[in-house]
Amino acid sequence: MKTRILSLVMIMGLSSITLFAKSDKTEKFEVAGNCGMCKTRIEKATNSVNGVSSADWDKETKIIEVSYNPEKTDIHKIHQAIAKSGHDTKMHKATNEAYDKLPGCCKYERMGKETASGCSGCSGGQTAQGTTSHQH
Repeated sequence: MKTRILSLVMIMGLSSITLFAKSDKTEKFEVAGNCGMCKTRIEKATNSVNGVSSADWDKETKIIEVSYNPEKTDIHKIHQAIAKSGHDTKMHKATNEAYDKLPGCCKYERMGKETASGCSGCSGGQTAQGTTSHQH
């Protein structure tokens, strides 16, 4: 009898933990790149962010689908990691130094500058045109 009650209590406890656990959030956004080497580099950079559970970049559409735990990371950190690897996103542009390190086949057409309002995590300096390069 005690075993049944204990088992029932354990099952109810595990069920309540599952109900309150947050699920991963999935986002899709554009990442500049050209080839299979770009795909490997972009996905590796994305997966290096603590809290990212999956990343899949499509070289034809230039869209990455990322699943992550919003309690461990945010989309801003994911864009930063991709930019550090040499690839532009609409939120963060890779530094010229990171871009210049890419192999020749990976040199893509650079994305335009983003408006300062495009990045909620930055107070960055604006240019005369009201844009910022987001080079973190």
